[in-house]
Amino acid sequence: MLNPPGVPAGARAVIRAPALSAGRTEPRPRVRSGTCVGALRDPRPAGALQDPRSACALWEPRSADPRVRSGTRVGAFRDLRGCAPGAETRGCAPGPARVRSGISNPRVRSGTCAGALRDPRPAGALRDSRSVGALRDLRGGVPRPFDCAATPRVRSGPSAVAQGVPAGAIPEGPGVSRLPEACGMSPRALALLLALAELGPALRAAGQGEAAVGAAPPGPAAFHRAAKASWRLPGRYVVMLRAGSAAELRGTARRLQARAARRGHGAELLHIFHLLPAFLVRMSSDVLDTALKLPHVKYIEEDAYVFAQSIPWNLGRIVRPQPSSGSYSPPNKGDLAEIYLLDSSVQSSHREIEGRVTVTGFESIPEEDGTHFHRQAGQCDSHGTHVAAVLSGRDAGVARGANIRSLRVLNCQGKGTVSGTLMALESIGRALGARPRVVLLPLAGALSPALNAGCRRLARSGAVMVAAAGNYRDDACLYSPASEPEVITVGATDSQDQPASIGTLGTNFGRCVDLFAPGDDIVGASSECSTCFTARSGTSQAAAHVAGIAAVLLSAEPRLGRAELRQRLLRFSTKGGLDAAWIPQEQRLQTPNSVAGLPARLAAEEQRLLCRSVWSASSGLSRRSRAVARCASTEEMLSCSSFSRSGGRLGEHMEDKHGQRQCVAHSRGQGVYAIARCCTWPRAGCRIKAGSPGAEGAQCSPGEHVLTGCSFHSPSLVLGAGGRPVEGLGRGPSRCASRTEAVAHALCCPRASLECQLKEHTALEHEDKVTVSCEDGWTLTGCNTLSQSPTGAHIEDDSCVATAGPGSSSAMAVAICCRSRQ
Repeated sequence: MLNPPGVPAGARAVIRAPALSAGRTEPRPRVRSGTCVGALRDPRPAGALQDPRSACALWEPRSADPRVRSGTRVGAFRDLRGCAPGAETRGCAPGPARVRSGISNPRVRSGTCAGALRDPRPAGALRDSRSVGALRDLRGGVPRPFDCAATPRVRSGPSAVAQGVPAGAIPEGPGVSRLPEACGMSPRALALLLALAELGPALRAAGQGEAAVGAAPPGPAAFHRAAKASWRLPGRYVVMLRAGSAAELRGTARRLQARAARRGHGAELLHIFHLLPAFLVRMSSDVLDTALKLPHVKYIEEDAYVFAQSIPWNLGRIVRPQPSSGSYSPPNKGDLAEIYLLDSSVQSSHREIEGRVTVTGFESIPEEDGTHFHRQAGQCDSHGTHVAAVLSGRDAGVARGANIRSLRVLNCQGKGTVSGTLMALESIGRALGARPRVVLLPLAGALSPALNAGCRRLARSGAVMVAAAGNYRDDACLYSPASEPEVITVGATDSQDQPASIGTLGTNFGRCVDLFAPGDDIVGASSECSTCFTARSGTSQAAAHVAGIAAVLLSAEPRLGRAELRQRLLRFSTKGGLDAAWIPQEQRLQTPNSVAGLPARLAAEEQRLLCRSVWSASSGLSRRSRAVARCASTEEMLSCSSFSRSGGRLGEHMEDKHGQRQCVAHSRGQGVYAIARCCTWPRAGCRIKAGSPGAEGAQCSPGEHVLTGCSFHSPSLVLGAGGRPVEGLGRGPSRCASRTEAVAHALCCPRASLECQLKEHTALEHEDKVTVSCEDGWTLTGCNTLSQSPTGAHIEDDSCVATAGPGSSSAMAVAICCRSRQ
């Protein structure tokens, strides 16, 4: 314990009260706050309370007997009452009641300062009942040691000492009652009593003044910030006061700036609000602790972004918002379909997917590599939870009623194995039933014949297989399961409907991609908490969109086959919106320019002819090399063509091999592609009619079959215009007319099922290519060119495109357009 100035260490501090002279005016007690709010200090030498220390202990004339104790503080107020009148302070007669801390006399505490006095006796004692340590005068009686039964109350006002009244008698005056001389107290004790009586008004005035400006809270103000880190604006803060005018707000801001400057930081006042007692400030987060301790600050809130609440951009691409609602309204909720998700673990308790995900318990994952890797539940669930929410989330899902069955094949690092994925496919194969099944594989690995074979086997068992194209900005055919033809492979687009850049790379592309879907900055469930959301990008998210669309389509038509489903996906997609410049030039023609979508309504449609183009890999540069394109097992090939960028094309032909029709393109060593036109109608009854060498073409049976496509092949000569389809004796095309050096092949289908027509267009002199398209309701089945260019014709979406060759004045594109008769 520290002694007051002038008191040697180890000695008891005793402050004697000198005699008071008449007419002497002493200053009123003041309230000072050092480290203790509201501590009392009486600078008068007249023996009243004095607190020269910062620890809030009360000092009073002391005596060796009785001793004074005050809990943890030494030097607390000593009770002088009980001394005989006129007795010296150190010679006080024994017998006064000791002031102790403990059970007999309760400890005295005053807010943050321990050791202040509390006298529990009801007769005029001092009581500290406030949290700031100020003393309250509970006047209402004269202290018992004086035992003056008829003594009036001592009221606040000028003291007798201040008026020069002799000891023992106090005249009546404003605010002061007469004390009878029979009370018989010493002048020193009377002076002390009157000084204490004067403390009450001063303390009440101090308390009222403090309440007028708003009492400071006992601790720092609260701090608020957005739950999502990506929504926060660090460095900008709204400082909210409890109350205050603009001047008081500016004053608080200046104090903040001063304190920040003392710590070597700046604080820029950006705005003072008039709606609220608040101001906006730009400052370092290092100043926050200082700002939170400013007086009158209620709380500080970090600035944050707010967002327009239209539907997420990705859902707006799937189904165009209806003017009446402006919300995402798919034709149905996809509740009749079941989706198997092969991914990481899933936080099935998240509010987005709660009750919609069944965790099957299947798990086949490798150990996490790296000695410093720490498993965190949020990290292990993050990918699977987000993908599941894109599939079937209440707010952000595509098919909001679809049921998901989760199989874990990826570990907490997002890694799995080919063997583990095959085991999951095997498990699904045993569970397949009558209910429509969609299997989603939001993963990609190196080209794997085994994984492709497993997907092919499951697809042919009736499951609809959907896979991510991969995030490597590469040819999707180099990865599995994306390269499997029976799998619907999905690339990713961004909000500008362009191929998505993902990290330093981007979506895969090429002939193995069936279509694209939104896959950049997709909002979905976050595994950080059961109500959290986050945005993720990748072809996994794109594949989840297509799997959700497939669930909607299957719920509308549960008997829809996987080939018909793929064709519906392409039919409902948006064509021609992608920027082909992003894709490498050698892959642009093979990459489909289609972004997945859904109509607002799915009417019960009559079965119609739907077709798509399937490109082969390049034949390579070896002489007499070939390229082969095949349709899926449940599709019908209705035509075959070939294309070469550099020339050297020897044509193409159609053939049946191992029960499956295929398109074969021939090259002279400069690379060629075969293009098969694969359709879903008719399923059977079509046949290939081949011409013979030297013959002038190939002919379908008049009146029985209609021509859907022609191919022309020369064993040795580079072909420009090898031939063209022509009208027969009946209605529609029926014959493939060829040059004498070329062999023609005609694909003929029953006339009872299809009706077909020819459409052709010739380029103008200044045009280097020509395009011809079918009319609404008709589908392109065949495409040929009459140009001398050795590149050949190709199909883009539903149009036939031919280019003019070097030295050729013009080019002609000839299309065969067909439609169902039923």
